[in-house]
Amino acid sequence: MPNRLAQTTSPYLRQHADNPVDWYPWGPEAFAKARTEEKPIFLSIGYSTCHWCHVMAHECFEDPAIAAVLNEHFVSIKVDREERPDVDKVYMSYVQALTGQGGWPLSAWLTPDLRPFYGGTYFPPEDRHGRPGFPNLLRALAYAWRNEREKIFSESARVMAALESGTAEAAPGAAVEKELAGAAAEAWERGFRHYRESFDSVHGGFGGAPKFPRASNLVFLSRFAVHSGPTASASREALALTVRTLRQMARGGIHDQVGGGFHRYSVDEEWFVPHFEKMLYDQAQIAVNAIEAWQATGDERQAWLVRDILDYVLRDLAHPGGGFYSAEDADSVPPEAPAPAAGQKPHAVEGAFYIWSRAEIEAVLPAPDAALFCGHFGVTAEGNVPGARDPFGEFKGKNILAQVRSLDETAQAAGLSPAEASDRLVAGLETLRAVRAQRPRPGLDDKILTAWNGLMISAFARAAALPAEALADRQQAYLAAATSAAEFVGRELFDPARDVLYRSWREGRGPAEGFAEDYAFFIQGLLDLQESSYDPRWLQQADRLQTKMDELFWDEPGGYFNSAAGATDLILRLKDDYDGAEPAASSVAVLNLLRLGAIFDEGGTVNRRDRARRTLAAFAPRWSAAPQALPQMASALDLALEPPRHVVLAGDPDREDFQALAAVMHGHLGPRRSLIGLTGPNHAAWLAQRVPWLAGLGPRDGRAAAYVCENFACQAPVATPEELWGLLWGRPAPG
Repeated sequence: MPNRLAQTTSPYLRQHADNPVDWYPWGPEAFAKARTEEKPIFLSIGYSTCHWCHVMAHECFEDPAIAAVLNEHFVSIKVDREERPDVDKVYMSYVQALTGQGGWPLSAWLTPDLRPFYGGTYFPPEDRHGRPGFPNLLRALAYAWRNEREKIFSESARVMAALESGTAEAAPGAAVEKELAGAAAEAWERGFRHYRESFDSVHGGFGGAPKFPRASNLVFLSRFAVHSGPTASASREALALTVRTLRQMARGGIHDQVGGGFHRYSVDEEWFVPHFEKMLYDQAQIAVNAIEAWQATGDERQAWLVRDILDYVLRDLAHPGGGFYSAEDADSVPPEAPAPAAGQKPHAVEGAFYIWSRAEIEAVLPAPDAALFCGHFGVTAEGNVPGARDPFGEFKGKNILAQVRSLDETAQAAGLSPAEASDRLVAGLETLRAVRAQRPRPGLDDKILTAWNGLMISAFARAAALPAEALADRQQAYLAAATSAAEFVGRELFDPARDVLYRSWREGRGPAEGFAEDYAFFIQGLLDLQESSYDPRWLQQADRLQTKMDELFWDEPGGYFNSAAGATDLILRLKDDYDGAEPAASSVAVLNLLRLGAIFDEGGTVNRRDRARRTLAAFAPRWSAAPQALPQMASALDLALEPPRHVVLAGDPDREDFQALAAVMHGHLGPRRSLIGLTGPNHAAWLAQRVPWLAGLGPRDGRAAAYVCENFACQAPVATPEELWGLLWGRPAPG
């Protein structure tokens, strides 16, 4: 009989609805039971596409004997970390402080008042490889709860006191403000030195295995290159690190060569053997990295990578009504697997959807094309995954597709021109995509998260603004995708009566209101969409949401708490100080504040640029000592220390003269300036009221005009791309 999780909408929680464990969702019913029965809480946190979450569920939570121990001694609670990142961050901080490491599944044991007293990540069903077996651990903790409860309370209080002391941020003070510029200059150099020294010159990326596509590293390097200037050797080196990393990732098995997009991370240093889940936030951020790499270099391979990622998202992660799904699972049923016995679930295997035997490829491609294809992608009859990288034997006789040869090498080996070889490889990939579509698909996490949709809106909007030669006529499709997603969030995940965002949607709006990252990431998406579509409604909504974000999450010393004040189910309000798989909310908010302040601060009652600088100052001990911890925040330092700068484009965005001016703004990586489009009478009254310094600006002599402005004062308009380039960069346009 299904447990309580069957009544939830979370795909992750529903995966455990048939467990014999008496699961509760996070909430007052579970807390009351723990208090009434004086039982400790077992808290299990994960997400629907987490491979090791599946492993522990199969080994432990589906075992009736282990479930009986849990049900007797604990109140068991399941949390989807993607729906409740605030809960996850509190207990992940505890586990990291306790063990020195973290990850999912996250396992924590709490007192009935939600204070943790023990924790870890994955536990096997028996003692194994230095990890205690889960049932033995449960019995030991149950014994300690019965017989050593005061010791448990004392240890819990000690760790909580340490965590609470770490959440306080000192007020910046005049001295820190005064030194911000000096600290920034040193942070730029220290950050670049860190990335240069940790760079893997052979495989790209930073450090050794496992390798994660941490997009904020490349964001920092792109901004460092701009900060250093186009002629500086350090600038060229920073861009080389970025481009090398993206190329090697695109060649590797972490990249889905057949279907596009990227898997979560690589277990080896070569980007070859991935953990196969595909997360929306990775697609969004890597696409932005590739956009900036194209803007910096004009390299068609980077534009191709942008299209590869975004086309995958449109095909496989787009909701028909707008918005984007969260993820695809790592695990699926192998196509050759026998039918399960009655009453049994089919056994899913990691990567089964994505891997190939050589025989499978030779069966669907003509012999010459199969030989060309297998040579290019490293396919062998024995399989190409070494045993050391396949500890469970899941890839035996199978191949992960990775480009082991360059296109030129493949063409030369086959006696073809590069163009001919490319056409045959593309045709082979299309054939394999059609074949693969008949396999059992990985599970789809079809909830829609505001924060991750904000990141994806940014990617589609920024791509849509690229010049035509980069996108192969995809601008309108990408702009439509960004617009549709923004409209979906505004329609389904926003309460206009209270100006409040909600966190998630699946078969309807979820109960949790949005967290700081939801506001920050969505505001960023709206600002990018405004700069791509030139529609002032997105600027208006971003301005409105920033006001609400400040009300709910702002901390007076500077920065934003993850959660709003007053939550009764949180023992701690945290402020993230690390840009990890996703950037910290405060890091994204700094740039949002600077962009909004550059438009609205003149004559306004709120100085958003000051709020951004206060945030930077509050986090200065972190980013100045270790800029690689907050590379996204550090990348905003130059904008914070410069006067507000803007470009206003006035005219009809459908005309070539307007588009030629816009291409100057979007086609090159350069100093950031707020971009505003004056494209018609829509929202004119609101713009006139909120942005009075725009008064009098418009097209000139029937042609589109560009105004370059600083500190809310604009130079005389220009009408040609060459003139605009000269004003922006003080040198002739390239080419």
